[in-house]
Amino acid sequence: MTPVIPEVVINRLPLYARALATLAAAGDTVVSSQTLGEQLDVTPAQIRKDLSYFGRFGKQGRGYNVGDLRDQLRAILGLDRTWSVCVVGIGRLGQAILEYDGFTQQGFNTIAAFDEAPEVAGSTIQGIKVQSMSNLENYLAGETVDIAVVAVPAEQAQAVVDRLVKSGVQAILNYAPISAHVPEGVSIRQIDPVVMMQGMTYYLKDLNPDNK
Repeated sequence: MTPVIPEVVINRLPLYARALATLAAAGDTVVSSQTLGEQLDVTPAQIRKDLSYFGRFGKQGRGYNVGDLRDQLRAILGLDRTWSVCVVGIGRLGQAILEYDGFTQQGFNTIAAFDEAPEVAGSTIQGIKVQSMSNLENYLAGETVDIAVVAVPAEQAQAVVDRLVKSGVQAILNYAPISAHVPEGVSIRQIDPVVMMQGMTYYLKDLNPDNK
């Protein structure tokens, strides 16, 4: 039976792959779990346990081959291929996402954008023509979109997510400040910077008790 891999482990793998890419760019060829853990604030034992879900890497006392482990982690994560992305909601956030070239560098190719505002639909951003939301289903029926980025207001998010799922999109990155729901088999990640900052204030309030 294939072991169930905890989501927290999957979420750490990109951090390992990024750190290894940095080491490789610096010319390092071998790294120990101790050194890698110090860079990422993860214990060496945790790194070894995480990697053990996917096989045996490195040799005791000799560490990991930086390039080989980086490439194997990229393959495990599916980062050795290109993924197609569409962005729904081209306000300030959506426009910033379209203009960010870091996605392309990591293999995420933005191929389409959608917005319901007449003054936005028809415009071109980074070579991508923004389409009307009324064309969403027709477009998805003819094009494969691996990941959809949702950057619409909270009150519109669930309806947009439902339309994407119904059209066959299986992975959604939701920036709207609402926990959208998807059926089993569809992967969704919620990103809300405000919630993240509110979590940080739990620690700040004790460090700065007079800041009221």
